[in-house]
Amino acid sequence: MSREPMAPLTQIPAYLQTIADYEVEAEKHLSSMVWNYLQGGSMDEVSVRDNLQQFQDIQLLPRMLKDLTQGSTELEMFGQKFPHPIFLAPIGHQQQFHPEAEAASALAAEVMGSNIILSTFTNTDMRALKQDNPRKWFQLYWQGDREKSLALVKMAEAHHYTALVITVDSPHTGIRDRERRAFFHLPKDMQHPHTPAHIPLPELKEGDHPVFHGLMKIAPTWEDIAWMVKQTYLPVILKGIVHPQDAQLAIQHGVKGLIISNHGGRVLDTCISPLIALQLIKKVVPADFPLLYDGGIRRGSDVFKAIALGASAVLIGRPYIYGLATAGALGVAHVIKILKEEFEITMALMGTATVAEIQPGCVLNRIE
Repeated sequence: MSREPMAPLTQIPAYLQTIADYEVEAEKHLSSMVWNYLQGGSMDEVSVRDNLQQFQDIQLLPRMLKDLTQGSTELEMFGQKFPHPIFLAPIGHQQQFHPEAEAASALAAEVMGSNIILSTFTNTDMRALKQDNPRKWFQLYWQGDREKSLALVKMAEAHHYTALVITVDSPHTGIRDRERRAFFHLPKDMQHPHTPAHIPLPELKEGDHPVFHGLMKIAPTWEDIAWMVKQTYLPVILKGIVHPQDAQLAIQHGVKGLIISNHGGRVLDTCISPLIALQLIKKVVPADFPLLYDGGIRRGSDVFKAIALGASAVLIGRPYIYGLATAGALGVAHVIKILKEEFEITMALMGTATVAEIQPGCVLNRIE
């Protein structure tokens, strides 16, 4: 018998102190079908578990008696200043988690000084986000052809988004067994202002393979990335790169930054852990080339570890959705606040006054 989800909270109870607390609470506010969609990964969910476990395998090595009175979490990327390195990852269909959807997440991000990356599959029109807030990027799922994709990019430019993130790791949805067992489906009346929920496939001839002659025919290639770089003044960032050779190709094709990610374990199960991929890629790109990290962040100390291993900033995904499901914008803001405060305290206890001081020597890495 399916349970009735609780209504979102209108204030934050004292028992919500950690991201783990929010995870427990969020389940109460979602249907079991939506909960399985949020929590699930591809196939046996090995990568979902690895993304969390990888942080346990890294130990912190603190320094003492340093002067931290001028400490700051501020950083700069693409000529833009950010108050702290905790960004909101692009997650679509947010209306299924809370009626105010991405509008609530964007409000919380703005209040807390977080950079939000708005998904192509947003339920909230990109034009509804505050134009004069510079901390917003647009994430593009390739629309099957160049002109449709470019139309979305030009809209993002017109509404003062400051970077373009192109997701490249999911030309095909992962095989998500948990989702299928829960008979997951989006509501029929759910609105996606910028894209159909399912991008139309080319017509197949007899004998054509539905994956290789269908879906892969409309997936982007390096030539498409190079073309898009030339069409926009926004810095282009690729999300989902995990191979060092692809990182080098990205630079050759004019890409300005990478988000190292295995899509939260939702696409290719047993894909390399993003924390290992980050270290491999850091070795082959210029020292100042922006690498953002995505996957398994649940503590401020995880943020610190990712930065120590080469990340310029980190993305959180499921954690802020736990906050959204629990209490809308208030919950998202509280999740960011928890992680930000944990990160600040970790910095202080580690003897690092600035983000730039967080270096590989701060950690002992048992997963190399």
